[in-house]
Amino acid sequence: MALILIVDDSPTELHVMQKALEKHGFRTAAAADGAEGVRLAREMSPDLIFMDIVMPGMNGYQATRALANDPRTRTDQARVARSAGRQGAGDPVGVTGARPTHDRAVRAT
Repeated sequence: MALILIVDDSPTELHVMQKALEKHGFRTAAAADGAEGVRLAREMSPDLIFMDIVMPGMNGYQATRALANDPRTRTDQARVARSAGRQGAGDPVGVTGARPTHDRAVRAT
């Protein structure tokens, strides 16, 4: 089954997304910030990355650009920029390779 990396600074969001995805048979990994997400993406080569936008330190835009510009991760994963109820929610503007996501899309998978 596909490996999905979830990058979010909210422990609640991480838990909810992991449980929902694992319930449908997906393997998951989690990172609490953008820098850890970039490191895990390079190490694990996940099939899909859900990337929060608003995070301390390296934010989701910066992390997604770092992955898109790195030859090791440039084409490895689909990257989905997401922001749950925060400024810019679901707005992937300026994030290479990102697509907005909604809970319905996760449940439909």
